[in-house]
Amino acid sequence: MPIKTSRTEEKKFPSVSMYESVADILVDHELAALGDAYVNFVYSLALSRKRGKPLGRKVDSATLASALRKAGVRKLLPSRTDRHKQADAAEALIVYAWLSGVITFEETVNIVENEETGEDAFSLLLKAILDKLRLPHKKI
Repeated sequence: MPIKTSRTEEKKFPSVSMYESVADILVDHELAALGDAYVNFVYSLALSRKRGKPLGRKVDSATLASALRKAGVRKLLPSRTDRHKQADAAEALIVYAWLSGVITFEETVNIVENEETGEDAFSLLLKAILDKLRLPHKKI
């Protein structure tokens, strides 16, 4: 049974309204920590659906960093940001989008499930999030 979420989620997480730009989200370590768990759960559920059996997997930093570059989000981070911090930025943005009601959990899982590679899946997800966000896309 699909899990429904909506824009009313923002009321449950009032702190999501404190961000003034996408760049502010990308460097939030607390969002990244929550995003790590969220992204791994989404990925595990998407793989479980694809393969028809329960699976638990983690998304590696290289995959998320590559997806971030492919989605055009990398340009919003400082030039010397390492791969681990790039992955953290992707995780922060993805969980922010869900917490703020920009994208539902079900939409997120569907996007990840329907792509062949993790890089393609998360790149497409990040692009979809950026298209829906109503925050400035300025560089840090």
